Amino acid sequence: MLPSGAARRRGPKHALFILLALCALLGPALAQSFPPLAGRVVDAANLLGAEQRRALEAKLKAHEDRTTDQVVVATVPSLGGTSIEDFANRLFRHWQLGQKARNNGVLLLVAPNERKVRIEVGYGLEGALTDALSGVIIRTAMAPRFRAGDFAGGIDAGVDAVLSILTGDAEEWQRRAKVRADDHGELDWFTVAFMLVILIIVIRAFFRNGGGPSRYHRSRGGSWVILPTPGGGWGGGFSGGGGFGGGFFGGGGSSGGGGASGSW
Repeated sequence: MLPSGAARRRGPKHALFILLALCALLGPALAQSFPPLAGRVVDAANLLGAEQRRALEAKLKAHEDRTTDQVVVATVPSLGGTSIEDFANRLFRHWQLGQKARNNGVLLLVAPNERKVRIEVGYGLEGALTDALSGVIIRTAMAPRFRAGDFAGGIDAGVDAVLSILTGDAEEWQRRAKVRADDHGELDWFTVAFMLVILIIVIRAFFRNGGGPSRYHRSRGGSWVILPTPGGGWGGGFSGGGGFGGGFFGGGGSSGGGGASGSW
């Protein structure tokens, strides 16, 4: 046991260590920034032409005026090492899409650098725009066009599908979801085993290299986790098209992670 004097002398050092640890923990989270919600289309990755953005903006505005559902399209140059699920959920909550009383917002997020897309659905619309339907939209309406390099066509097709479901015309998309469920009814154990082997190899390589550079990040559940940071930042910040002037805001809505993700 240390003498009381030594304990007192070490006290400031311990406090400094704790302070530095907190700075390291909270610094990246505090430094994170989001693109401003300048309109219903925020094209920070510059995937759309001016006319395409205007057409999407008008379509989404007409739907919101008619139903109060707030659907927003966002493209980002990079996810900065986070998963698209967590990025989309935090961006949705930051923008507060949908009305506070109804949580009737939807975010369609495209990250071309990681080749990822997600439809994030507010609490109040999860019964209509289900996870299964969101997944079918991504796989059948968006991903094929993205693979062909037609980002504008894929985004437009995804928006049309989302709006048709929200307005009650979901029969065709429900049929597609059922067909895909029937086609994949049996579990492919070979694929599962293969993916587990790959996961083990990746984990072993990660720890063999000392874990690589990392940063702390708050998960949707509120806990802190460490994520690898391959390049740092979110693609050098947000810039470019998508702004249609000020005066557009979220309505205070929130999302709990409903929706679906995909890649191409």
